Amino acid sequence: MVDDSELRYLRRCVELATEALQAGDEPFGSVLVGADGTVLAEDHNRVASGDRTRHPEFELARWSAAHLTPEERAAATVYTSGEHCPMCAAAHAWVGLGRIVYVASSEQLSSWLAELGVPAPPVRTLPVAEVAPGVTVEGPIPGLAEEVYALHRRFHQG
Repeated sequence: MVDDSELRYLRRCVELATEALQAGDEPFGSVLVGADGTVLAEDHNRVASGDRTRHPEFELARWSAAHLTPEERAAATVYTSGEHCPMCAAAHAWVGLGRIVYVASSEQLSSWLAELGVPAPPVRTLPVAEVAPGVTVEGPIPGLAEEVYALHRRFHQG
């Protein structure tokens, strides 16, 4: 269960998603937090460069593999504005990261994008649990999910 102290990390994810939007990118943001509550790394989407793999969750998985021990990775939490896509969920599991807490679910995002008339992505949307069944996942987070929806609406409707 997400407690009040964790909401600051989720709010930061929404801030990072807003930064991505302001930079002309899709609004996604993620924060990697160690077991002691220390923010270890953060990033936002960078797919506008043309590299569609530049998701923040994927970048944090790579960063953690390069900078943390297996034990530190397992004890860490990834907070994110949107549930991991299959690529990011796989990266998360392969490097052995711990829990995921997301603001908006893949199901919510798919629904929003369909409502906005956005074509389906080239990779099927799946819940993290279907890609990485051993990872603890929590979300969506009411209230903040509406803020994330507003960012996607701004991105896709201008």
